[in-house]
Amino acid sequence: MNIRAVKKKTKSIANVKKITKAMQLVSAFKMKKSQQLALEGKPYQNHLQKIIGQVVQKIDPSYSRLIGSQDMPVDKELVILISSNKGLCGSFNFSLYNFLLKNVDFKKNDFVVIGRKGSLYAYKMGAKIVADFSAGSPLSSVSAVFKMVLENFLQGNYQRISLIYNRFVSTLKFETVKDVVLPITYQKADKEKDLEPGYIIEPSPKDIIDPLLQSFVEQKIRHAIIESEASEHSSRMMAMKNATDNADDVIYNLTLLGNKLRQEKITSELSDMITAKESVENN
Repeated sequence: MNIRAVKKKTKSIANVKKITKAMQLVSAFKMKKSQQLALEGKPYQNHLQKIIGQVVQKIDPSYSRLIGSQDMPVDKELVILISSNKGLCGSFNFSLYNFLLKNVDFKKNDFVVIGRKGSLYAYKMGAKIVADFSAGSPLSSVSAVFKMVLENFLQGNYQRISLIYNRFVSTLKFETVKDVVLPITYQKADKEKDLEPGYIIEPSPKDIIDPLLQSFVEQKIRHAIIESEASEHSSRMMAMKNATDNADDVIYNLTLLGNKLRQEKITSELSDMITAKESVENN
Protein backbone atom coordinates (compact mmCIF):
# COMPACT_ATOMS: atom_id res chain seq x y z
CA MET A 1 0.00 0.00 0.00
CA ASN A 2 1.40 3.39 -0.99
CA ILE A 3 0.99 6.75 0.74
CA ARG A 4 -1.76 7.89 -1.64
CA ALA A 5 -3.81 4.74 -0.95
CA VAL A 6 -3.36 5.19 2.81
CA LYS A 7 -4.57 8.81 2.60
CA LYS A 8 -7.57 7.78 0.52
CA LYS A 9 -8.52 5.01 2.94
CA THR A 10 -8.04 7.27 5.97
CA LYS A 11 -10.35 9.87 4.43
CA SER A 12 -12.95 7.19 3.67
CA ILE A 13 -12.87 5.85 7.24
CA ALA A 14 -13.11 9.41 8.61
CA ASN A 15 -16.28 9.97 6.57
CA VAL A 16 -17.76 6.73 7.90
CA LYS A 17 -16.87 7.84 11.42
CA LYS A 18 -18.82 11.09 10.94
CA ILE A 19 -21.90 9.06 9.98
CA THR A 20 -21.62 6.59 12.88
CA LYS A 21 -21.00 9.44 15.33
CA ALA A 22 -24.11 11.28 14.12
CA MET A 23 -26.17 8.09 14.38
CA GLN A 24 -24.78 7.52 17.87
CA LEU A 25 -25.92 10.97 19.00
CA VAL A 26 -29.40 10.54 17.47
CA SER A 27 -29.76 7.08 19.04
CA ALA A 28 -28.59 8.41 22.41
CA PHE A 29 -31.36 11.03 22.34
CA LYS A 30 -34.01 8.46 21.37
CA MET A 31 -32.59 5.99 23.90
CA LYS A 32 -32.94 8.46 26.77
CA LYS A 33 -36.57 9.17 25.89
CA SER A 34 -37.55 5.51 25.39
CA GLN A 35 -35.70 4.36 28.51
CA GLN A 36 -37.55 6.96 30.56
CA LEU A 37 -40.89 5.65 29.27
CA ALA A 38 -39.91 2.04 29.97
CA LEU A 39 -38.58 2.68 33.46
CA GLU A 40 -41.48 4.92 34.48
CA GLY A 41 -44.06 2.43 33.18
CA LYS A 42 -42.49 -0.69 34.69
CA PRO A 43 -43.63 -0.15 38.34
CA TYR A 44 -47.19 0.57 37.14
CA GLN A 45 -47.18 -2.52 34.90
CA ASN A 46 -45.81 -4.77 37.66
CA HIS A 47 -48.33 -3.52 40.23
CA LEU A 48 -51.20 -3.84 37.76
CA GLN A 49 -50.13 -7.41 37.00
CA LYS A 50 -50.09 -8.20 40.71
CA ILE A 51 -53.59 -6.78 41.23
CA ILE A 52 -55.01 -8.62 38.21
CA GLY A 53 -53.43 -11.86 39.42
CA GLN A 54 -55.04 -11.53 42.84
CA VAL A 55 -58.44 -10.55 41.46
CA VAL A 56 -58.50 -13.40 38.94
CA GLN A 57 -57.46 -15.86 41.62
CA LYS A 58 -60.39 -14.97 43.87
CA ILE A 59 -63.30 -14.71 41.41
CA ASP A 60 -65.27 -17.32 39.51
CA PRO A 61 -63.39 -18.04 36.22
CA SER A 62 -66.71 -18.29 34.39
CA TYR A 63 -67.15 -14.51 34.78
CA SER A 64 -64.86 -13.90 31.78
CA ARG A 65 -63.82 -15.86 28.69
CA LEU A 66 -60.43 -14.19 28.94
CA ILE A 67 -59.59 -16.29 32.01
CA GLY A 68 -58.17 -19.78 31.61
CA SER A 69 -56.37 -22.39 33.66
CA GLN A 70 -52.63 -22.96 33.33
CA ASP A 71 -53.12 -26.52 32.05
CA MET A 72 -55.52 -25.58 29.24
CA PRO A 73 -54.84 -27.52 25.99
CA VAL A 74 -53.46 -25.34 23.18
CA ASP A 75 -54.25 -26.40 19.62
CA LYS A 76 -53.37 -23.10 17.95
CA GLU A 77 -51.23 -20.19 19.15
CA LEU A 78 -50.94 -16.64 17.82
CA VAL A 79 -47.53 -15.02 18.33
CA ILE A 80 -47.16 -11.23 18.38
CA LEU A 81 -43.57 -10.61 17.25
CA ILE A 82 -42.12 -7.18 18.06
CA SER A 83 -38.92 -6.26 16.21
CA SER A 84 -37.37 -3.12 14.69
CA ASN A 85 -38.11 -1.36 11.42
CA LYS A 86 -34.45 -0.47 10.89
CA GLY A 87 -31.15 -2.30 11.17
CA LEU A 88 -27.74 -1.29 12.56
CA CYS A 89 -28.84 -2.12 16.10
CA GLY A 90 -26.31 -4.76 17.10
CA SER A 91 -27.70 -8.12 18.21
CA PHE A 92 -31.21 -6.76 18.81
CA ASN A 93 -32.93 -8.59 15.94
CA PHE A 94 -30.55 -11.58 15.85
CA SER A 95 -31.47 -12.34 19.46
CA LEU A 96 -35.13 -12.51 18.40
CA TYR A 97 -34.29 -14.78 15.45
CA ASN A 98 -32.34 -17.21 17.65
CA PHE A 99 -35.13 -17.27 20.24
CA LEU A 100 -37.73 -18.00 17.56
CA LEU A 101 -35.66 -20.84 16.08
CA LYS A 102 -35.33 -22.50 19.49
CA ASN A 103 -38.81 -21.92 20.91
CA VAL A 104 -41.39 -21.46 18.14
CA ASP A 105 -42.85 -23.80 15.53
CA PHE A 106 -43.25 -21.64 12.41
CA LYS A 107 -45.57 -24.12 10.74
CA LYS A 108 -47.91 -24.62 13.69
CA ASN A 109 -48.26 -21.04 14.95
CA ASP A 110 -49.62 -17.92 13.26
CA PHE A 111 -47.95 -14.51 13.55
CA VAL A 112 -48.83 -10.86 14.02
CA VAL A 113 -45.70 -8.84 13.26
CA ILE A 114 -44.78 -5.37 14.49
CA GLY A 115 -41.53 -4.24 12.86
CA ARG A 116 -40.18 -4.76 9.34
CA LYS A 117 -37.18 -6.88 10.33
CA GLY A 118 -39.33 -9.45 12.11
CA SER A 119 -41.79 -9.43 9.22
CA LEU A 120 -39.06 -10.23 6.67
CA TYR A 121 -37.68 -13.01 8.86
CA ALA A 122 -41.10 -14.59 9.45
CA TYR A 123 -41.80 -14.57 5.69
CA LYS A 124 -38.39 -16.11 5.07
CA MET A 125 -39.12 -18.93 7.54
CA GLY A 126 -42.45 -19.67 5.84
CA ALA A 127 -44.60 -18.53 8.76
CA LYS A 128 -48.25 -17.61 8.31
CA ILE A 129 -48.58 -13.88 8.98
CA VAL A 130 -52.20 -12.96 9.66
CA ALA A 131 -51.45 -9.25 10.19
CA ASP A 132 -48.47 -7.01 9.50
CA PHE A 133 -48.21 -3.69 11.40
CA SER A 134 -44.74 -2.74 10.12
CA ALA A 135 -45.82 0.30 8.10
CA GLY A 136 -46.41 2.87 10.83
CA SER A 137 -45.17 3.66 14.30
CA PRO A 138 -45.31 0.59 16.60
CA LEU A 139 -47.10 2.45 19.40
CA SER A 140 -49.76 3.74 17.01
CA SER A 141 -50.72 0.15 16.19
CA VAL A 142 -51.47 -0.93 19.78
CA SER A 143 -55.26 -0.50 19.59
CA ALA A 144 -55.51 -2.27 16.23
CA VAL A 145 -53.36 -5.18 17.43
CA PHE A 146 -55.38 -5.49 20.64
CA LYS A 147 -58.75 -5.49 18.86
CA MET A 148 -57.58 -8.09 16.38
CA VAL A 149 -56.12 -10.54 18.90
CA LEU A 150 -59.07 -10.11 21.27
CA GLU A 151 -61.57 -10.84 18.50
CA ASN A 152 -59.67 -13.92 17.33
CA PHE A 153 -59.29 -15.24 20.86
CA LEU A 154 -62.98 -14.82 21.72
CA GLN A 155 -63.95 -16.51 18.44
CA GLY A 156 -61.86 -19.51 19.45
CA ASN A 157 -59.43 -19.21 16.53
CA TYR A 158 -56.53 -19.37 18.99
CA GLN A 159 -56.23 -20.86 22.45
CA ARG A 160 -53.19 -18.77 23.36
CA ILE A 161 -51.89 -15.31 22.45
CA SER A 162 -48.20 -14.66 23.18
CA LEU A 163 -45.78 -11.75 22.91
CA ILE A 164 -42.16 -12.26 21.85
CA TYR A 165 -39.97 -9.18 22.26
CA ASN A 166 -36.76 -7.83 23.78
CA ARG A 167 -37.36 -6.73 27.36
CA PHE A 168 -35.27 -3.75 28.47
CA VAL A 169 -32.88 -4.40 31.37
CA SER A 170 -30.25 -1.68 31.05
CA THR A 171 -28.39 0.33 28.43
CA LEU A 172 -25.98 -2.58 27.97
CA LYS A 173 -28.45 -5.43 28.32
CA PHE A 174 -31.81 -6.72 27.12
CA GLU A 175 -33.42 -10.15 27.26
CA THR A 176 -35.63 -11.84 24.68
CA VAL A 177 -38.78 -13.16 26.35
CA LYS A 178 -42.05 -14.87 25.55
CA ASP A 179 -44.97 -13.51 27.54
CA VAL A 180 -48.45 -15.05 27.41
CA VAL A 181 -51.11 -12.35 26.96
CA LEU A 182 -54.23 -14.52 26.73
CA PRO A 183 -55.69 -16.39 28.45
CA ILE A 184 -55.07 -14.74 31.79
CA THR A 185 -54.31 -17.77 33.91
CA TYR A 186 -55.35 -18.47 37.46
CA GLN A 187 -54.44 -20.83 40.25
CA LYS A 188 -56.84 -22.33 42.72
CA ALA A 189 -57.49 -19.74 45.39
CA ASP A 190 -56.49 -20.23 49.00
CA LYS A 191 -59.71 -19.94 50.97
CA GLU A 192 -57.77 -18.77 54.01
CA LYS A 193 -56.56 -15.68 52.16
CA ASP A 194 -58.42 -12.68 50.81
CA LEU A 195 -57.41 -9.80 48.60
CA GLU A 196 -54.89 -7.44 50.11
CA PRO A 197 -56.47 -4.77 52.31
CA GLY A 198 -57.65 -1.78 50.33
CA TYR A 199 -58.91 -3.69 47.27
CA ILE A 200 -62.62 -3.04 46.88
CA ILE A 201 -64.33 -4.34 43.74
CA GLU A 202 -67.38 -2.33 42.73
CA PRO A 203 -70.04 -2.67 41.46
CA SER A 204 -69.29 -6.43 41.35
CA PRO A 205 -66.55 -8.72 39.97
CA LYS A 206 -68.89 -10.05 37.27
CA ASP A 207 -69.69 -6.57 35.95
CA ILE A 208 -66.19 -5.14 35.99
CA ILE A 209 -63.90 -8.07 35.19
CA ASP A 210 -64.14 -8.02 31.37
CA PRO A 211 -63.39 -4.28 30.92
CA LEU A 212 -60.62 -4.57 33.52
CA LEU A 213 -58.94 -7.55 31.84
CA GLN A 214 -59.26 -6.04 28.36
CA SER A 215 -57.62 -2.83 29.56
CA PHE A 216 -54.86 -4.90 31.16
CA VAL A 217 -54.18 -6.87 27.95
CA GLU A 218 -54.00 -3.69 25.86
CA GLN A 219 -51.64 -2.09 28.36
CA LYS A 220 -49.48 -5.23 28.33
CA ILE A 221 -49.04 -5.00 24.55
CA ARG A 222 -48.28 -1.28 24.79
CA HIS A 223 -45.66 -1.76 27.50
CA ALA A 224 -43.98 -4.59 25.55
CA ILE A 225 -43.58 -2.23 22.57
CA ILE A 226 -42.16 0.50 24.83
CA GLU A 227 -39.62 -1.94 26.33
CA SER A 228 -38.71 -3.19 22.86
CA GLU A 229 -38.08 0.35 21.61
CA ALA A 230 -35.92 1.12 24.66
CA SER A 231 -33.88 -2.03 23.96
CA GLU A 232 -33.61 -1.18 20.25
CA HIS A 233 -32.35 2.39 20.73
CA SER A 234 -29.92 1.31 23.46
CA SER A 235 -28.56 -1.46 21.25
CA ARG A 236 -28.22 0.88 18.26
CA MET A 237 -26.49 3.55 20.33
CA MET A 238 -23.94 1.00 21.61
CA ALA A 239 -23.44 -0.43 18.11
CA MET A 240 -22.76 3.02 16.68
CA LYS A 241 -20.46 3.88 19.60
CA ASN A 242 -18.46 0.70 18.98
CA ALA A 243 -18.33 1.49 15.25
CA THR A 244 -17.08 5.02 16.00
CA ASP A 245 -14.43 3.69 18.41
CA ASN A 246 -13.33 1.10 15.84
CA ALA A 247 -13.08 3.84 13.20
CA ASP A 248 -10.81 5.80 15.56
CA ASP A 249 -8.58 2.74 15.95
CA VAL A 250 -8.40 2.17 12.19
CA ILE A 251 -7.58 5.84 11.53
CA TYR A 252 -4.85 5.72 14.20
CA ASN A 253 -3.28 2.60 12.65
CA LEU A 254 -3.53 4.06 9.14
CA THR A 255 -1.87 7.26 10.35
CA LEU A 256 1.02 5.23 11.79
CA LEU A 257 1.28 3.30 8.54
CA GLY A 258 1.25 6.53 6.52
CA ASN A 259 4.01 8.01 8.69
CA LYS A 260 6.06 4.85 8.31
CA LEU A 261 5.67 4.84 4.52
CA ARG A 262 6.52 8.55 4.35
CA GLN A 263 9.60 7.97 6.49
CA GLU A 264 10.69 5.08 4.29
CA LYS A 265 10.20 7.22 1.18
CA ILE A 266 12.27 10.07 2.62
CA THR A 267 14.98 7.64 3.72
CA SER A 268 15.02 6.08 0.25
CA GLU A 269 15.28 9.50 -1.44
CA LEU A 270 18.09 10.58 0.88
CA SER A 271 19.90 7.34 0.18
CA ASP A 272 19.57 7.91 -3.57
CA MET A 273 20.89 11.48 -3.21
CA ILE A 274 23.89 10.34 -1.20
CA THR A 275 24.63 7.57 -3.68
CA ALA A 276 24.37 10.01 -6.59
CA LYS A 277 26.64 12.54 -4.83
CA GLU A 278 29.26 9.90 -4.10
CA SER A 279 29.12 8.73 -7.70
CA VAL A 280 29.71 12.29 -8.98
CA GLU A 281 32.59 12.86 -6.57
CA ASN A 282 34.27 9.61 -7.56
CA ASN A 283 34.09 10.54 -11.21
